[in-house]
Amino acid sequence: MITVEQVKEWVNTYLAGTDYQLQTVEIDAENNILVEIDRMGMVDVDYCAELNRYLFEKLGDENYAIEVGSVSLTAPFRSRLQYDKNVGHRVEVLTADGQKLRGLLVSADDDTFAVDVEQMVAVEGKKRKQKQIVTLTFPYNGVKQVRYDLKI
Repeated sequence: MITVEQVKEWVNTYLAGTDYQLQTVEIDAENNILVEIDRMGMVDVDYCAELNRYLFEKLGDENYAIEVGSVSLTAPFRSRLQYDKNVGHRVEVLTADGQKLRGLLVSADDDTFAVDVEQMVAVEGKKRKQKQIVTLTFPYNGVKQVRYDLKI
């Protein structure tokens, strides 16, 4: 029986020296293996096919179905690479308290990321709150999830 750790080891060996990074390996009860990779640029489908063939060779006579692809556009971010890749794009943040915010991902560092969101803010000298862009900073482990915002 092949383990997730074994597949991760094979994939990381194959990706060594490239700008690709392993994001996910899953093996289900029906022996289907899902491998997701990512990089700063676009993920090349031919590269995914080459990795798929490499994994089939490693499996030998084992009876597994393998799917190799890039991280889904609708999946929550799982790595720092995904934050870096999406700086300058709109994201949806689900905060730890369940609040959903939409805004522009403006930065990501080792511990936190920052999002510009539009909020109603009390302005001195004005009777009504005004819409303003506010930069909110979150620790990576301080939110439930972050994903690319497909809604405009």
